[in-house]
Amino acid sequence: MCSQRERNQLMRNYSEIKVTRDGERCTISFDRTEALNAITPTMLEELNAAATAASEDDSIRFVVLTGEGRSFSAGVDLKALGERKLVNGKVGDILDLPARRLTSTLSSMPKITIARVNGFCFTGALELAISCDLLVVASNAKLGDTHAKFGLRPTWGLSQRLPELVGLAKARELSFTARMFSGDEAAQWGLATEAVELENLDSRIDDLIEEMSANSSESFIAYKALYAASSQLGLEAGLEFEGITDYEFSDTEERLKGFR
Repeated sequence: MCSQRERNQLMRNYSEIKVTRDGERCTISFDRTEALNAITPTMLEELNAAATAASEDDSIRFVVLTGEGRSFSAGVDLKALGERKLVNGKVGDILDLPARRLTSTLSSMPKITIARVNGFCFTGALELAISCDLLVVASNAKLGDTHAKFGLRPTWGLSQRLPELVGLAKARELSFTARMFSGDEAAQWGLATEAVELENLDSRIDDLIEEMSANSSESFIAYKALYAASSQLGLEAGLEFEGITDYEFSDTEERLKGFR
């Protein structure tokens, strides 16, 4: 179990994000509504602190990433970089290093991570959203990979995760055109788990969490590792990995009572 100090770390005061707790759920929200929740180095620092604390808290099983107001996040706040020169199409280590740490935490933490995409979700924000286990989006949300529009390139994982979700041909089209697309389209292509009307977004996530909460957290951990391996290994190696890899389970016998 996590210590009181770790709980305090999760719920401490932040300047650019908001963290709330509701039972087994922790919600981490971008909170720069005046800038459509654009991402800054400070925000990434705070997101990493909150995500790490949530990952280490045994009482949390689900982590929801979302944005306050009408935007999930408009992407990187280029104004926050000041006069810093961007080299080779990269936004620089001041953003890249903490962002890659965050996407790694979101994808690998022993919790189910859910991106609640309620509005604008562009470029770096899209990279964060697709690093979550599930992505539930408002039907009328606007998403897009606009790196090429600004002479930039992805460095937070989009070049690997996007084609895995939508296929290489569709990923190329979205990145090369830098066009916006809707939440409904994201769900049709497999980028999003599901698209619902904005007014139903919270109730749908509530329902998903209720469905999942009846199941084993230890199964979730195994599935996350096995699905991660599936994207890194070929079929034969993946099948072998599934067969030989062990995970710790403590609730199997209790859950099987009455079935045998």
